[in-house]
Amino acid sequence: MPSAYDTTAIQRRDRAHHVHPWTDFATLHESGALVLTEAKGAHVFDSDGNKYLDGIGGLWCVNVGYGRAEIARAMAEQAEKMVYYSPFGAHTSVPAAELAEKLASLAPRGLSHVQFGTGGSMANDTAVRMIHFYFNRLGRHSKKKIITRHDGYHGSTYLAMSLTGVAFDHQGFDIIGEELITRVSAPNTYRRPDGMTPPEFCDYLVREFEEKINQLGAENVAAFFAEPIMGSGGVIVAPPGYHARMAEVCKKYEVLYVADEVVTAFGRLGHFFSSENVFGMIPDLLTCAKGMSSAYAPLSATIMSEAFYEVISVPQAKGALLTHGFTYSGHPVCCAAGLKNIEIMERENLCAHVRELGPYLEAQLAALSDLPIVGDVRGSHFMMCVENVADKKSKALFPPEAQIGERIANAAQKRGVLVRPIGHLNVLSPPLILTRADIDTLVAVLRESIEETAAELARDGLWSE
Repeated sequence: MPSAYDTTAIQRRDRAHHVHPWTDFATLHESGALVLTEAKGAHVFDSDGNKYLDGIGGLWCVNVGYGRAEIARAMAEQAEKMVYYSPFGAHTSVPAAELAEKLASLAPRGLSHVQFGTGGSMANDTAVRMIHFYFNRLGRHSKKKIITRHDGYHGSTYLAMSLTGVAFDHQGFDIIGEELITRVSAPNTYRRPDGMTPPEFCDYLVREFEEKINQLGAENVAAFFAEPIMGSGGVIVAPPGYHARMAEVCKKYEVLYVADEVVTAFGRLGHFFSSENVFGMIPDLLTCAKGMSSAYAPLSATIMSEAFYEVISVPQAKGALLTHGFTYSGHPVCCAAGLKNIEIMERENLCAHVRELGPYLEAQLAALSDLPIVGDVRGSHFMMCVENVADKKSKALFPPEAQIGERIANAAQKRGVLVRPIGHLNVLSPPLILTRADIDTLVAVLRESIEETAAELARDGLWSE
């Protein structure tokens, strides 16, 4: 694809004015950003005309792939018809009402009421505020504490980031609500205590969780937040039975279980939602975003159980309002994008496609375990991670200055494939439309990139086999 862009000028403007999320300013100021300009299918193009296979799916989110004219038309038609009207009070739009009904039909059993937002952080903030309101309505005003997990990720607004247990993300920032939020261990089977089997590790985690509730006092604990598979904290897959057993503990102590499916929903694991279909449990609330619109428009939802809604929907007093929501809750154009995205997923049977090709991606990536710096390959279907280590036996990590994940990602980018570096990890969350040939390309490039990086580290004295 020929370039029609002045890359240097764009990078200059970007450096001068654009504050990037999750960015190393030193690297950005030195080399500038990769300017991406066009995209089609599972590929993106930069301002110099270079083509890349997108192994990241934008950011866990471009599930149906790029360039879907149907979605663009649906958004344009809605914008021409009625771009917006306030959702506050007794107002709605056709797309918002239709999407709420559709989500209720796809969600785990009993989750039938939807509050819209524009991102996963907003969905999780909404869940916390509504949970506190719920227990206030029940007269249980002390039941407010939230339990999350180390390495769990729930967003970057102030409260959602405080829920987040990824220590790296808190560098230099404050955490609010430290009396409100507490954590239990991540269910990281790869780094479980020595000598402990996965079933024993599961027993340990469930016991730790129950002990934490008792330590805090069940009368004080409102909810447990958990991603079915932990995303930005390392694509951590819990031992079998973990989620169902944690849900049983929640029910025992009347603690609400919030499934953060911002990443796992809308086909990434081969189902529209994974809590019930993959992990055999039904949460009290479920948050989702990303793949709901395949990133064609900002859109999220906090989906509540019927029992939860019955409590919060009882009028507090004559004329009292449920004072929560946002200007863009249920935005008609965004909801039109979500409806068309789900229609495409159903028509093309993309969930079945992921169930068919996901095991192939898993198997091909697992073969990378023969490389000397690959300690673990984990994940499920189209949500995968390669953990790079300096020593496979001890699982010791590389020193931070090695920038192992970044080096591998840069080597892959040179070869026309984008993978995501997160510290010592490389994460893959490609569009759900990937073919076997795409998977072969992705894995072959990743292998070459890891081999090249290992050789560079050995040459620089940062690693020896």
